[in-house]
Amino acid sequence: MPARSRNHAATEDLEDSPRIDPVAAVLAKLDTTDWNGIEAALDARGCAVIPALLQPAGCRALAALYDSESLFRSRVVMSRHGFGQGEYQYFAYPLPGLIAALRSALYPRLVPIANRWNQVMATDTRYPKTHEAFIERCHAAGQRRPTPLMLQYHQDDYNCLHQDLYGEHVFPIQVAILLSQPGRDFTGGEFVLTEQRPRMQSRAEVVPLEQGDAVAFAVSHRPVQGTRGPYRVNLRHGVSRVRSGVRHTVGIIFHDAL
Repeated sequence: MPARSRNHAATEDLEDSPRIDPVAAVLAKLDTTDWNGIEAALDARGCAVIPALLQPAGCRALAALYDSESLFRSRVVMSRHGFGQGEYQYFAYPLPGLIAALRSALYPRLVPIANRWNQVMATDTRYPKTHEAFIERCHAAGQRRPTPLMLQYHQDDYNCLHQDLYGEHVFPIQVAILLSQPGRDFTGGEFVLTEQRPRMQSRAEVVPLEQGDAVAFAVSHRPVQGTRGPYRVNLRHGVSRVRSGVRHTVGIIFHDAL
């Protein structure tokens, strides 16, 4: 075997080794992430990329869960509801270990941003420090259905611009992680965010992602600093048309649904 092939095979074996704990790897990655930079990007553009949050082996393992029907509570075919083309499934409780870990570990790092945004927008809601406490708030209001989901797109599939609002209690930031590799597994299928500003035309942001990258973004509203002080903008997100191949994404939404 040529040296380059041997090295590639060794890398694959290392990635797929059962000795590597994907949850521990994610927690370690989050500990070394530049959260000041994430906050600055969210403030400036309404979205921020966390590069290589998941390793390729973890991405493949998560994408393989899509065919395990017992892990999901419901399946949505987008074309039946005018949401676009493609489909997604909501995970059931108990969530898979890595999904649960991502939800619990990302939330407290985003809470200071969420609370500051609400303060700037003169919104009374404040969020507790732990995700467990926030979920208790959701469940007390009848929002008991888990919302983390996995999306699957084939050629010509797309996701219309939308907001993931499922009840009274909404955490204002969510995270999506690309599980497929652009250019190898699929082409097209860019993550798109639009921002509707008062008395101005909407602004679009296309976010390039690689396999394992996560994008944190505003669910529906965020504050923007204007010349006369802060004002509120409305955001929607979607996915452009997949031109070839298959694209898988996992979405980490922090509030549960009615």
